Amino acid sequence: MVTLIWMIEPAVLPAFPAPLRRLNEPAAWRIEGDDALVLSAGPRTDLFTDPGGPGRYANAPALLGRLDGDFTLSARITADLTATYDAGVLLLYADEDRWAKLCLELSPQGRPTIVSVVTRGVSDDCNSIPVDGGDVRLRISRLGPAYAFHAAVGSDFWHLIRYFALDGEPEVGFLAQSPTGSGCTVRFGEITYSPKLPSDIRSGE
Repeated sequence: MVTLIWMIEPAVLPAFPAPLRRLNEPAAWRIEGDDALVLSAGPRTDLFTDPGGPGRYANAPALLGRLDGDFTLSARITADLTATYDAGVLLLYADEDRWAKLCLELSPQGRPTIVSVVTRGVSDDCNSIPVDGGDVRLRISRLGPAYAFHAAVGSDFWHLIRYFALDGEPEVGFLAQSPTGSGCTVRFGEITYSPKLPSDIRSGE
């Protein structure tokens, strides 16, 4: 088990309305312009608590900030997916037992796939949409005590991936992981925050 480490100095990303602090130290990271972040995970990095065994993995690097009230946060994901389970992630994180992630992840079949995980003590694991091509956007929306995960693949249509509740007051942000590989670099581009919510969670509009 790897201990979670909070770094002290916050990062400032103009498109994100709160300071970002690091959960575990990235192999590298940088901010590009007003609305992009590049984050690199080192080898054998993951965030997952296996529901079928003792495995708890908690060393993947993330940048997180606290957003008050309802919000929508989206980003276009470009990831160097080379090893199984390499992923770029939008993350909700309350503590090591309560968190959720929405991923563009390389499946065991070698296909980029939209994957979601909700953790309440232990993690579930849900593979949703295989992705062909590189135009992928991920979105998290908070609606009071509930959260919605959406993904847009090659279009402006937002597919509902998960709708769920999560206790606590989770921070939100960005994570990179490489559970089986030698590292993964992810670019989160066109990062957009809004207090405006989708008018219809299930249609994504």
